[in-house]
Amino acid sequence: MDATALVQRWRQTLREGRAQLREQYFALPEAHVLLKRHRQLVDGILHGLWKDFAMPSTLALVAVGGYGRGELYPYSDVDVLILRPEPAAEDDERAIGRFLSALWDVGFEVGHSARTLAECRREMQRDVTVRTTLLENRQLVGSRRLFRGLREIVAVDLDVRAFYDAKVLEQQQRHIRHHDLSSNLEPNIKESPGGLRDLQTVLWIARAAGIGTRWSQLVANGLLTRDEARHVARRERVLQHLRIRLHYLAGRREDRLVFDLQNQLAANFGLVDNKQKRASEQLMQRYYRAAKAIRQSNVFLLQDLQAKLFPADPVPHPIDDDFQAVNELLDIRSDDTFERMQARAEAYRGPHRVRAIRTPRNFGLVHHFFCAAAVADGELIVASAGDDISLPHRVSTLVAHWNGHRPAVIYSAWNLIDFAGTFLRADNSADTRK
Repeated sequence: MDATALVQRWRQTLREGRAQLREQYFALPEAHVLLKRHRQLVDGILHGLWKDFAMPSTLALVAVGGYGRGELYPYSDVDVLILRPEPAAEDDERAIGRFLSALWDVGFEVGHSARTLAECRREMQRDVTVRTTLLENRQLVGSRRLFRGLREIVAVDLDVRAFYDAKVLEQQQRHIRHHDLSSNLEPNIKESPGGLRDLQTVLWIARAAGIGTRWSQLVANGLLTRDEARHVARRERVLQHLRIRLHYLAGRREDRLVFDLQNQLAANFGLVDNKQKRASEQLMQRYYRAAKAIRQSNVFLLQDLQAKLFPADPVPHPIDDDFQAVNELLDIRSDDTFERMQARAEAYRGPHRVRAIRTPRNFGLVHHFFCAAAVADGELIVASAGDDISLPHRVSTLVAHWNGHRPAVIYSAWNLIDFAGTFLRADNSADTRK
């Protein structure tokens, strides 16, 4: 069979396979099932093309990035790396060119590179994006020796501290590009603050540090409780379903909740207008709630990862009679501290209900925040921070604004700085999104 006929056959396989996956998804919407089965469909086609084009046994085809992670959205790029020996042979280069052209002709949007192991090492050291892409790798077909070499490079050459700092800085810059508002009117489900990328950033760092690649593994390593992991996974699924359906509605890769698609997407979810909200407003509220929870989880998990991976100082530093700082986390000083704090809470006679909650150990910010949120029974949760000492009226101002407008989100003024303390950007006006 000539090359044109081979491409047409695989193109038809891809078209029919994707149509079947779409039908199955809307019959039983399970995001993780679709992402896995789409990846399996593409795996089979790439393996078949590699065989049909008689690719040299000296080469290796590796899935990287999101595709390497095993998640493939309906119209996402298929990211592949072709490992080649050194020195490169002309026949190998021609074979690589024919294979990549065939991938495009079959109908894939391909993100590709062809490198030797030495080039992979060099690019990893130079570019954090390449480092991240190669971190998630899966061999599809070809030379096992080259693939083992890649895995060794990723394991040995990856500086976890440098990777952590680079990914956090990259996230800060990404948030600035997207206005640092998870509630902007046409948010990007993948890239905006509170988007899927915020969760991936946590898992990239955890993977690089050998802590885990899934939320369940972070539970096993003490970074999350089971309830917290379920909470994060539930919010992740909300965004996964939104992104999947956006791709299907647009018929292409589209990760923005643009105005033109919001009404159609709401109808796709079965939402209808009611007396309180239009269907599109219900849809966006669903997004805002998920994005807000993901943003909070991202901040706390990154702080806990930093404390676990790079403990600043194991020696306790007393703060007062009750508290001390250990590894930059607040901790109690004596066994009876909780009892004394509980007595203070019980003695409180103000207008609010005050509860003292004790956890089995110091889990850090993530666990404590979710514990507080779980027992809060009001309509508004205000996460108080150190700035309440210098801005004592901040909480009362936020509550007054809430009572007057009932927005979905309130945020107050902030200054953004990098790890060196360099001022990057200021935002001095509170904002809301109803």
